[in-house]
Amino acid sequence: MTELLDPKNDYVFKRIFGSEENKDVLLAFLNQTFKNAGETLLTEIVLLNPYMDKNTPRDKQSILDIHAKTDKGKLINVEMQLFNQYDLEKRTLFYWGKQYSGQLLEGERYSQLKKCVAINIVNFNMLANDQYHNVFHLREDHTDISLTDDIEIHFMEISKLKDNNIKMNDGLVRWLLFLKGITKSSWEALMMHELEPALKKAMSVLEFLSQDEQARQQYEARQKFLRDEASMIEGAREEGLKKGLEEGIQKGIEEGIKEGEAESRRKIAINMLTLGLDQETIIKATGLTLSELEDLKKEKE
Repeated sequence: MTELLDPKNDYVFKRIFGSEENKDVLLAFLNQTFKNAGETLLTEIVLLNPYMDKNTPRDKQSILDIHAKTDKGKLINVEMQLFNQYDLEKRTLFYWGKQYSGQLLEGERYSQLKKCVAINIVNFNMLANDQYHNVFHLREDHTDISLTDDIEIHFMEISKLKDNNIKMNDGLVRWLLFLKGITKSSWEALMMHELEPALKKAMSVLEFLSQDEQARQQYEARQKFLRDEASMIEGAREEGLKKGLEEGIQKGIEEGIKEGEAESRRKIAINMLTLGLDQETIIKATGLTLSELEDLKKEKE
C-alpha cells in the first residue's frame, strides 16, 4: 500500500471534506457528529467556501477550514487544529461571534439570526476529562434551562482515542480513527467493519491523493509551513518562559534590596531614638512615616 498522506493535514482535510464533489462525505461526517451529540440529523448542506485548485497551501493566509450551511439556514464551521496554540476556547468564541453577527445586514432584525455551530477537531488533549467528543451550549447553571440554542461548540480530541478505548461500533469513532492517521493496522481495523459509503469514499480519496504527485507536493508544502509554525510557537513559548524566569529573578533581587533597605532604615531610626533625637529629624533622615516610627518606639520599649 502506498504511504498515505496524513488526513489531519488541513490541506488534505479540506480536499476530502471541503470540495463540492465530496459534499456527501462532509454531510455523513456531520451527521455522525450530531448523532453522537443527540442532535437532529441534516438532510442537505451548501459549502460556503469550497476547495478550489487555486487555493494553495503555500499561501499562509489560505483559509483551510470548512464553512457550510444547512437547508434550514444553520451555519457550521469545521476546523482542524494540529497544534495547541493556546487560548483556543477564546479564539473559537471570537470566530463564532463573527460568524453569528455577520449574518445580519444593516436594518435586518435579530430574529433572522440562525444557529451557528463550531466544530473543532484537535490533535492534542485539551479538556480535563476522558471524553473524546465534548459539546457545549448556553444553559442556566442550576436548572439547565437553555437561554438559546443558537450557540453550539464541539471539541473532538482525537488524541484521546487510545487502542484500549476505541469502540468501533461508534460511527463517529470510525471517522475520527480515519482522521487520526492511517496506519496499516488502523486501515485493516476499519476495513473489518461494514463502513458507510461516505467513509469508504473518504478512504478512496485519501488513497488517490497519496498517489497523486501534485497533491503530495502541495501536502509537503503545507506540512513544511505547519512545522515552521509549530517551531515558532514553541520557540516563542520557550523565550517567554526564559524571559519570565529572568524577570522573576530580577524582581526577587529588587524586592530583596527593598527589604534590606527597609531593615537598614529601621536600625538607623532605632539608633537615633537611642541617641534621643527628635521625631522630625529621624523621619527626615530615614524616610519612615510617623506611624512606622511610633511602632518602632513601642518595639524598643
